Amino acid sequence: MNRKQVLPEVKISANLSALRAVDFCAAETYLGTGFLPLKALPRLDLELTNCGPDDGFEWHIQTQFTADASGKPEQTLLLKLKGQVHLPCQRCLQAFLFPFNEQALFLFVPNEAAADAYPIEDDRLEPLVASQHFDLLGLIEDEILLSLPLVPKHPEGHCVPSNLLRGPDEPENPFKVLKNIKK
Repeated sequence: MNRKQVLPEVKISANLSALRAVDFCAAETYLGTGFLPLKALPRLDLELTNCGPDDGFEWHIQTQFTADASGKPEQTLLLKLKGQVHLPCQRCLQAFLFPFNEQALFLFVPNEAAADAYPIEDDRLEPLVASQHFDLLGLIEDEILLSLPLVPKHPEGHCVPSNLLRGPDEPENPFKVLKNIKK
């Protein structure tokens, strides 16, 4: 008779202190959902121009155990993030609303050496070192920061270039004449 072992499922609290110390070394599966306001993500707050009342992120995590190629159990974590933030447009320097909808799949490994040895070609799973005090809040903030655009800009045709925002009393750009030197 071949029976699968049923592991207990632990509900992760949306409390910020609970998200800072999750025991992913235990033989349990985890499920959690919540909303993170921007004030809970201080590194992200440094990247933003202003904060709207609805700015923040809904998060959902789910872990499960599966068998690897050799039959050993391995734990994966699915992280889904959805939200919106105001970013400074690098074209016109005005704030714009950036919608955010990302998902990532991670594999827990026992130590740093196993994470370093994980094949880099496998881009569907990213290794994480399992810990009894895993900082899930830090992981969520890291994923948000990594998913922001390097050069945030309004969609094409939706912003006014900064030289058109110049007032009538402001002088023209002195480097404009250099544009014609090549000709």
